[in-house]
Amino acid sequence: MRTAIIGLPMTGKTSLFTILTGVHESTRVGSMETRVGVSKVPDPRLDELAKIFDPPKITFAVVEYVDFPGISKEALREPHYLASLRVVDSLAHVLRVFDDPTVPHEKGSVDAVRDRDDVDMELVLSDLVVIEKRMERLEKDRKKIKNPELDHEFDVLVRCKAALEDGKPLRELTFTNEEEKLIRGFQFLSLKPMLYVLNAGEESAATLADLEKDYAAKLGNRPKTGVAAVCGKIEAELAELGTEEAKELMGSYGLVEPGLNRIITATYALLGLMSFLTAGETEVRAWTIPTHSTAVKAAGAIHSDFEKKFIRAEVVNWKNLVDLKGYGGLREKGLLRLEGKEYIVKDGDVLVIRHS
Repeated sequence: MRTAIIGLPMTGKTSLFTILTGVHESTRVGSMETRVGVSKVPDPRLDELAKIFDPPKITFAVVEYVDFPGISKEALREPHYLASLRVVDSLAHVLRVFDDPTVPHEKGSVDAVRDRDDVDMELVLSDLVVIEKRMERLEKDRKKIKNPELDHEFDVLVRCKAALEDGKPLRELTFTNEEEKLIRGFQFLSLKPMLYVLNAGEESAATLADLEKDYAAKLGNRPKTGVAAVCGKIEAELAELGTEEAKELMGSYGLVEPGLNRIITATYALLGLMSFLTAGETEVRAWTIPTHSTAVKAAGAIHSDFEKKFIRAEVVNWKNLVDLKGYGGLREKGLLRLEGKEYIVKDGDVLVIRHS
């Protein structure tokens, strides 16, 4: 899963990238260079399972973050910038909501709704250029040959074009599965799920949940969007401290959890993702899959052969496995279930795949 961190200059994008990945900022004035970092998805369940099985390897799920230079008309004309941005799964738009006279805002004042609209409009205009070029080509092809598929694609693009000309991101439209397949190859920027990351001041540390609700309403609760708030300045300090010191500092500000947890939880919810687990003496591991996935699809996440040769899945909730100290205790209590291909995997399920 790859998420692009975008936004206007001086909003805290690069600081957020450092907080999430541990990769410290570098000087890149005037450069369109992007940077990639990986973050482990915090999951206390793995630590608890590891106490039972004591494996040599614990593997957390990961999220890949890409730090992009500030969004602008000029940046969106750069082929490399555009190509890198189009291949991500989601966007994290950092919105500045802190006020600090020592950190100037390029617009002269702090206004998260205005900044959201400005960046969304740049994405909309970029998609509009792509659609207009494709429609020109389709017009020529449709004059040469009769093809229902070309006609269908043209009709879908007409609807997309009308929405974009109205200033509406494509993520706000509803598409059938067939229509989604038709437009998937264009990798439209305004179609990608969007997480708005509020970069708040330290005075808001104890009320981040309220801040999220407030701005979710201000930003309009639009389709395929989410809101998460962090205190970038405090998080940067936490990143430099040991575990106990970090807990103490968080407590002094009233922070309930690190910003990393808030961002990843919100991203998973936005993309409709969850984790199932595997546990044994060789490895304890988290696997990321879409919510409502079947057992056979979960098996495929581990290995394609497991999906092809799937027979059954042994299933148990991770907490039961920990409480009864392993599979032996589960079998004694009759809590280890056998499920078939169509079983819907739940977040926190521990699976053992039986295959031919």
